[in-house]
Amino acid sequence: MVEEIYFFDSYAIIEILKGNEHYRPYEHGIILTTKLNVFEVCYSLLRDFKEQEAQQFLEKYFPFIVDFDDDIIMEAAKFRLQHKKRNLSMADCIGYITARRWGVKFLTGDKEFEEIKENVEFVK
Repeated sequence: MVEEIYFFDSYAIIEILKGNEHYRPYEHGIILTTKLNVFEVCYSLLRDFKEQEAQQFLEKYFPFIVDFDDDIIMEAAKFRLQHKKRNLSMADCIGYITARRWGVKFLTGDKEFEEIKENVEFVK
C-alpha cells in the first residue's frame, strides 16, 4: 500500500487529535509540517489540556518537521499579499508554500483556504 504525503496544517493536526472522522483517512499518511505549526498545536494543547499532552504531541510530531528557507519566506509573503482580503496567517502562508515546494497537498479545514483549489486538500 502506497501512503500519500500531505502537509498538515495546524487545523488538520488539531482535528486529528480531536478525533474528527473526516480526517481518519489521513491519519496513516506521511506527514510534513513546520515548527510554526507544531508551535500552534502545542499552544492549543497547553491552553486546553495539560502540559503532558503537549509534550507527547511534540515528541510524536517533531520528526515530521521540514524546514523552510528564505525563498519560501519571500514566496509566502507574496502569497499573503496576493490574498490580502483573506485572513491568512503567516504560518498558513509558509505552510502552503512549503507544501507546494515539496510537491504535496496542503491539508486543512481552515475556511480561508476553502476557495483556493490549487494544491489544497480541504476537509471540514
